[in-house]
Amino acid sequence: MSLNVNDMPKLGFGLMRLPETDGAIDLEKVNHMVDMYMENGFNYFDTAYVYHGGNSEKIVKEAITKRYPREAFTVASKLPAWCINSLEDRDKVFNEQLERTGLEFFDYYLLHSVEDGNNYNNYEKFDCFNWGMQKKAEGKIKYLGFSYHGTPELLEQVLDKHPEIEFVQIQLNYADWDNKIVHSGKLYEILLRRNIPMIIMEPIKGGTLANMDQEYVDMFKAVRPDKSVASWALRFCGSLPGIGTILSGMGTDEQMADNIDTFKNFEPLTEEEKTTIDAVVKKMLDTPLIGCTACKYCVDGCPMNISIPDVISAINTRRKFPTDGRPQFFYNGLGDRGGKASECVECGQCEGVCPQHLSIIEHMKEAVEKFEN
Repeated sequence: MSLNVNDMPKLGFGLMRLPETDGAIDLEKVNHMVDMYMENGFNYFDTAYVYHGGNSEKIVKEAITKRYPREAFTVASKLPAWCINSLEDRDKVFNEQLERTGLEFFDYYLLHSVEDGNNYNNYEKFDCFNWGMQKKAEGKIKYLGFSYHGTPELLEQVLDKHPEIEFVQIQLNYADWDNKIVHSGKLYEILLRRNIPMIIMEPIKGGTLANMDQEYVDMFKAVRPDKSVASWALRFCGSLPGIGTILSGMGTDEQMADNIDTFKNFEPLTEEEKTTIDAVVKKMLDTPLIGCTACKYCVDGCPMNISIPDVISAINTRRKFPTDGRPQFFYNGLGDRGGKASECVECGQCEGVCPQHLSIIEHMKEAVEKFEN
């Protein structure tokens, strides 16, 4: 049976940012949030092998599996490429996940964070796509997919090679729609064109779109004084076709109540509201940026094989969103494909061929300061 986005709850409970007390997940608070969520007709829980140091999967057993009948909820978990060093590791991790969660099968199972470089290479090296389909045949997985953090080009390649994939989870929000690191808009358009169901992560950009400067809050409140700024971000995603579940890493009753209100009484964005979001994004992105056009003239002659346009993309994203962690992850991954900014020998070759006449050496120093110190 193919996955139908209309059969999925629009609000998913992401178990990555659970409330803690004295450094441990607060089970009593989680139980209450789970009850709020379930009582309002939602049932999609998203966890992973590495969330909360492995304790997120354990909390599934305590807060959900032990307290609700199996048919009342669905659970998604993920296989981490960075923990797979042999064919045997696939089953070792998977069986540990089943034991942690107290489940006999996962409704949704994902290869975690497919992206250019080591992660995707590891999944291919250890035949994880075929392994996942075998688990599906065994009844251990209902639907197989992957979460994605790579380039649009790689996404097309992976989907061409693996038509068996039933859904893809991507980061999508209005601030990242044209982000040259996240590629929200391009990834969405690829999946929509291929009619592949989407799960959405980071719709509120890790809280960035809920805790905004007052200037942006005022712009939203002028149009909808009754709605939270977080609800705008969720409604942006919910108004798009082709999307199944939108994950929110809720950590308080207040966040849960607000998100439930947004989706139980869901209102697609109006044209006026879309215009307001466009105006907010324009102001958010009105930050001095490095004018790199990614022509890559600088790359071929770099003696240290530094992917200079990618480094600059990371800098620009960090300038626009100082609290966003994704540029750091992206920058860390550049080491898999070439040199980092700190390896620059200041030969000046790049500056000599740059059509934009950028001070690339100074920008490499900025990257070191932002991402390596």
